[in-house]
Amino acid sequence: MNYYSLNKQAPQVTFDEAVIRGIAPDKGLYFPESIPELPSDFWENIEQLSHEEIACISMKPFVGNTIDDATLLEIVTDVLSFDFPIIEIENQIATLELFHGPTMAFKDVGARFMARCLGHFLKQRGQTEEVTVLVATSGDTGGAVARGFYKVPGIKVVILYPSGKVSEIQEKQLTTLGENITAFEVDGTFDDCQAMVKRAFLDQDITDVRQLTSANSINVARWLPQLLYYLFAYKALKQKQQELVFSVPSGNFGNICAGMMAHRMGMPVQQFVAAVNSNTTIPRFMQSGKYEPTATVPTISNAMDVSDPSNFVRVLQLFENDRNTLSRKLTSYSYCDNATRSTMRTLYTNHNYTADPHGAVGYLGLKEYLKEHPDAYGVFLETAHPVKFLPAVEPIVGPFTELPEQIKGLMNKEKVASKISDYEGLKAYLM
Repeated sequence: MNYYSLNKQAPQVTFDEAVIRGIAPDKGLYFPESIPELPSDFWENIEQLSHEEIACISMKPFVGNTIDDATLLEIVTDVLSFDFPIIEIENQIATLELFHGPTMAFKDVGARFMARCLGHFLKQRGQTEEVTVLVATSGDTGGAVARGFYKVPGIKVVILYPSGKVSEIQEKQLTTLGENITAFEVDGTFDDCQAMVKRAFLDQDITDVRQLTSANSINVARWLPQLLYYLFAYKALKQKQQELVFSVPSGNFGNICAGMMAHRMGMPVQQFVAAVNSNTTIPRFMQSGKYEPTATVPTISNAMDVSDPSNFVRVLQLFENDRNTLSRKLTSYSYCDNATRSTMRTLYTNHNYTADPHGAVGYLGLKEYLKEHPDAYGVFLETAHPVKFLPAVEPIVGPFTELPEQIKGLMNKEKVASKISDYEGLKAYLM
């Protein structure tokens, strides 16, 4: 499998090269040259397959011969070392919990997969030059990447996050590890952080002296493995013999794009719902056809505070850049903080379920879609543990008396982050 740049001004590369580069020389995102269709017997027998078997079969076409079968099995076995439970909330609605990994966020899958792939490729090449993983985060990516790459030989991680716009626990997860992890607190928004990262990749002053790659979902090894938990959900729900709807709390659109890739590979899905907060670029685009990002709005679902989602260009590519074709599989709704809080309270009071703000937005989008499609079975993604958003969650459910093991050790650790206000501060460090 080769990968081409969506800007179509750069040479095609193999999977390993796409992972190491992160972004193409022409600033485009890498995209697979073809979309593999999984064989019919895979779908017929998926209930008999383990998570590791599903992962190896579905990821093998993407990695090609850059990773041998034994190493791929070793990687996915390590990556998928936690549960992906489906919890029924009410009739026709369940949640897929993706927060049982080491940083309690859905991004653990992609970050761990990418870290292990990159480590494998560097070892395979006998590379002695240090690689710098440069990443922007709106909350959960930073912690997942920091943990995934922690102490990986030959790799240094630099994380940019917007000051005051991530939760305390999210900030602790990306600023307290030390070792090969460096954090920068940026005076700005996530979109500002992301713009700095993209600019650094194109800055020859930096790339002449430092090898950069990205661990945002713009990197194919971060983006593609997210399709796995959609396959796991399909496996668990196949016996219901109902059309499935996935509602995905969406920020940078890598997660929902991976789900759509699973669909293009053959997974039956009636519809994807992109549920967003007050950053409404995509719902407006789906209505008008005009892509007009506005200033980023800070919300209590901070990981979705993205006005110009990088991965939406991949979503469009999956549907041949035709909005009408896309609209047959994608619906998008937006919700403000008041609606999010109200829904968190409803889920807790009526269903005894504690949702985080992002999951609550996903639930809202699903309920809205199911009003006109009552025969479908809906799954909303719970993308992070509610303990990571205590200021929003505790007024509704009361104080958390016991923190999860993954969080306990963080709270007394000292934050270490350097403050920067512009690109020159980042460039000075990288140089």
